[in-house]
Amino acid sequence: MSPINSLNEEDTFKILVATDIHLGYLEKDPVRGNDTFVTFDEILRHAQQKEVDFILLGGDLFHENKPSRKTLHTCIELLRKYCMGDRPVQFEILSDQSVNFGFSKFPWVNYQDGNLNVCIPVFSIHGNHDDPTGVDALCALDILSSAGLLNHFGRSSSVEKIDISPILLHKGSTKIALYGLGSIPDERLYRMFVNKQVTMLRPKEDEDNWFNLFVIHQNRSKHGATNYIPEQFLDDFIDLVIWGHEHECKIAPTRNEQQLFYVSQPGSSVVTSLSPGEAIKKHIGLLHIKGKKMNMEKIPLETARSFYIEDIVLADHPDIFNPDNPKVTQAVQAFCMEKVETLLDNAERERLGNPRQPEKPLLRLRVDYSGGFEPFNIHRFSQKFMERTANPKDIIHFFRHREQKEKNEDEVNFGKLVSRPASEGVTLRVEDLVKQYFQTAEKKVQLSLLTERGMGEAVQEFVDKEEKDAIEELVKFQLEKTQRFLKERHTDAEEAKIDEEVRKFRETRKENIEEEDEEVREAMTRARALRSHEAGLASGSSDDDLMDMGASEQKNDDSDAGSTVPSSRGRGRGKGQARGGRGQNLASRGTSRRGRGIASQDLSNSSRTHKHVATPTKNMSIIDAFKSLRQQPSRNFSAKNYSEDIIDDDSDVEEVSFTAASKVTQRSSSMSTSTSKTSRRSSQSQVTRGVDFESDEDEFDPFKSTATSRRKPR
Repeated sequence: MSPINSLNEEDTFKILVATDIHLGYLEKDPVRGNDTFVTFDEILRHAQQKEVDFILLGGDLFHENKPSRKTLHTCIELLRKYCMGDRPVQFEILSDQSVNFGFSKFPWVNYQDGNLNVCIPVFSIHGNHDDPTGVDALCALDILSSAGLLNHFGRSSSVEKIDISPILLHKGSTKIALYGLGSIPDERLYRMFVNKQVTMLRPKEDEDNWFNLFVIHQNRSKHGATNYIPEQFLDDFIDLVIWGHEHECKIAPTRNEQQLFYVSQPGSSVVTSLSPGEAIKKHIGLLHIKGKKMNMEKIPLETARSFYIEDIVLADHPDIFNPDNPKVTQAVQAFCMEKVETLLDNAERERLGNPRQPEKPLLRLRVDYSGGFEPFNIHRFSQKFMERTANPKDIIHFFRHREQKEKNEDEVNFGKLVSRPASEGVTLRVEDLVKQYFQTAEKKVQLSLLTERGMGEAVQEFVDKEEKDAIEELVKFQLEKTQRFLKERHTDAEEAKIDEEVRKFRETRKENIEEEDEEVREAMTRARALRSHEAGLASGSSDDDLMDMGASEQKNDDSDAGSTVPSSRGRGRGKGQARGGRGQNLASRGTSRRGRGIASQDLSNSSRTHKHVATPTKNMSIIDAFKSLRQQPSRNFSAKNYSEDIIDDDSDVEEVSFTAASKVTQRSSSMSTSTSKTSRRSSQSQVTRGVDFESDEDEFDPFKSTATSRRKPR
């Protein structure tokens, strides 16, 4: 038994650590559909049997941002089964919980709720798969948090500055400062670290006696220039980092010699991609912390489906395969079949020692057929293993190295030019494709008003988060902002002059990245608010309301039969109409997408008359839109009904955010930068620290010596 396990348990924290569980992955697959649920059951059962103090999850508990009812129901069922009970919780929380859980309507830890009986608290940050979205910025973890089954922490809504306030835990003589940071786009977080906009707050009292534990969910390996978070960015007072998002299991803590802390990467508990990193045995960790000493016990997951992968390069076997042989394809197929049979035999031997492991393994043969070879029929090949493997349709993966690109190396050193994109191609995102398309497109189809970055972000929201109005709202928002800019500059309606001003304005926005990010967020907020508003109207309308609306519209059509309606409309300011969206009540706004109002004298006639007010057409040019602002009809009613700021402000943020604006404001201001137990401290100051890592394995352990792991004051 490791020495730390023999210490007094009253002073020792026992924490079960796991990341990237991905509940619901391939839930409709007839073979692999229940893999994530079975493994999650095993993880919680280990926590119950080991009598841990709490469970620490490093993000991506769910695979989908909007998990299905089956996935959410199974998760709630398992958490209630294993985490509810009469066993008392042995540790206390000393920090201000209203800061730690400020985004929740119940800002306190679940085991201190008098209406709940929790025996194993679960603390979790969100990952990139289950991050908060929508008008209320909610995620599946918030549902579990409201139900009292989980404690969601490490959430930050600000994109300008992040203050990470720790959860201060106390058990006997051991004190832990638990830091957490949910998933943030890597490029944005990288830029914030560079600009020193990320601050980790520290306790005021006995700050050197706290064990500092940090949970993060970001790219650890370098996928691009800024598409990852270097370990050197993290503060050097941290003792242990639990790194989520990376699926390769490297759970044994490794020492960062520059920052002098340890990093543990538990990896995923389920195979989500047929890559070499996923083939490593899956583990979770049982972390023991006593004072400044720690020990990570590796626990293999017995229910994880086994995965075997092997690479085959046909050109490396000239004695077996000759591309000039007419029957070489049949020979390659027979060779691959032998390899699959060998992998199946290995899987069967491993499963015999573990009856809880799924019967059918995952297999992958990556065949490099460059050198004049031809691939065979994969579907016909897979038919022979339908009943023996869990992924028969994608056992074989053919690929070919692009050797011809190395020939131009003497001329322009083209090999070095393509080496970096080749490694980044796997992680190329939608916004990168959009940016590349417009930058390389012909001049006539390039963007002249919008920016490539903003359009890319909108497309990414449309693809990942299913925000159907994201692109439309971004276009409208940036169009309105450009109109206001031109109006403030008093630009005449001359095409050449307007084009020049628009070009300058666009270049200015491209240089100010933070302002452009703010534009995208504002447009996304409008799109979410619009979707939420429409959904509320659709669900709240009854059949009687529809009948009344039809009758009202028929009455209005009859009364307006003698009047002519102009065919082209500007910004919703027709004859006798004005922007009175803020002066209307909720019922009078109806289903108006843009929140435009009508004259106060017309509101008494019908609540549906504003449906005649239209938004600008999608193909309206900037010239036409600008003219519509300059050529406004005179108003014949009193101006006191509409305040001056409403007339000059073309932004619709306040007009459409009445459904949840107060909630957003409350969330953004709920995070305090100071608590009674925490204070800022520069990471440059180094103190004498002694963090011991003790391994339970018999192999050589470089962290066993206490002297080698102590830091000397600088």
